[in-house]
Amino acid sequence: MTTLLPPAASNYTDGDAPAGINAGNDPMARALREMMRIRRFEETCVELYSASRIRGFLHLCIGEEAIAVGLMGCLTKQDAVVSTYREHGHAIARGMPMAVVLAEMFGKQTGCSRGRGGSMHLFDKDLRFYGGNAIVGGGLPVAAGLALADRMRGDNRITACIFGDGALAEGEFHEVANLAALWNLPVLFCCENNQYAMGTALAREHANTDLALRAASYSMVAWAVDGMDADAVAAAVRRASDLVRNGGGPCFLEMRTYRFRAHSMYDPDLYRDKPEIEEWKKRDPIPALSDRLRSSGALDDATVQKWEKEIAAEIATAVATAEAAAPESVTDLTRFVYSEPSDRS
Repeated sequence: MTTLLPPAASNYTDGDAPAGINAGNDPMARALREMMRIRRFEETCVELYSASRIRGFLHLCIGEEAIAVGLMGCLTKQDAVVSTYREHGHAIARGMPMAVVLAEMFGKQTGCSRGRGGSMHLFDKDLRFYGGNAIVGGGLPVAAGLALADRMRGDNRITACIFGDGALAEGEFHEVANLAALWNLPVLFCCENNQYAMGTALAREHANTDLALRAASYSMVAWAVDGMDADAVAAAVRRASDLVRNGGGPCFLEMRTYRFRAHSMYDPDLYRDKPEIEEWKKRDPIPALSDRLRSSGALDDATVQKWEKEIAAEIATAVATAEAAAPESVTDLTRFVYSEPSDRS
């Protein structure tokens, strides 16, 4: 069995250090609270799924929260986001209310996709959050289309496309990467390299495991970043998004991370050694950032306890609100298959 070790922690020089824990109205304290929100939400989803209150597939991002928070915090409201089936954290960090996400997983009308998509198909046009996609690499062509439309309209915005390491083995990635570079599309490719494509270790799937180097072969700027560090992710996204937004063409970030839970709730997780998981848990982005903030004097126990109570109350309200909502009507189940007549005459 292949054993994968975590990358070394980030080591920025003074010249390229991101706005850190000494910044006024500390952005990293806000990042920590947001990561805690996502972690507690995902833990609640485990409980709800185990009680059969959530059905279907459920893919958790526990361990990967730094990417969601670091990425979404550096995008504008006008930018588009295309995600994967492991997108709860992305949606919440983008601004989707927890009650709406849970309603979707409960199959209720108040869900973001009216309860039709479930966990893997979160969508919100107003947030420019375009999925959620159950197909590995399926969001890549969508991202290219959104970026092409923005460029043709002359809009100064970018599309962030999130996908896993397994997507680089799909034809969609290579087709889209080639077109994006050829047409100079404003796409920020964000690869969440969590070391496994379902149950297949990275080295068993890719002859060259340096995914950023592979992306660079398409003549785009690409580099790897510590995906277990929200500060490092934010610094990389700021740099990359500025490049893309200013006409530098597409950019690729390989965010090296690790999921602490199995691929999905159905997965018995027999392909990883427990010592490997425990080794990566030493790099858990939440306690790592908490320790840094405490060391700087920017965080104390009272603040953390206050956050925990606020988050617990928010989640409890979200669960109750989602459960109280009406399910999608059976008579409406054939709607939205085809476009409907416009109200305009």
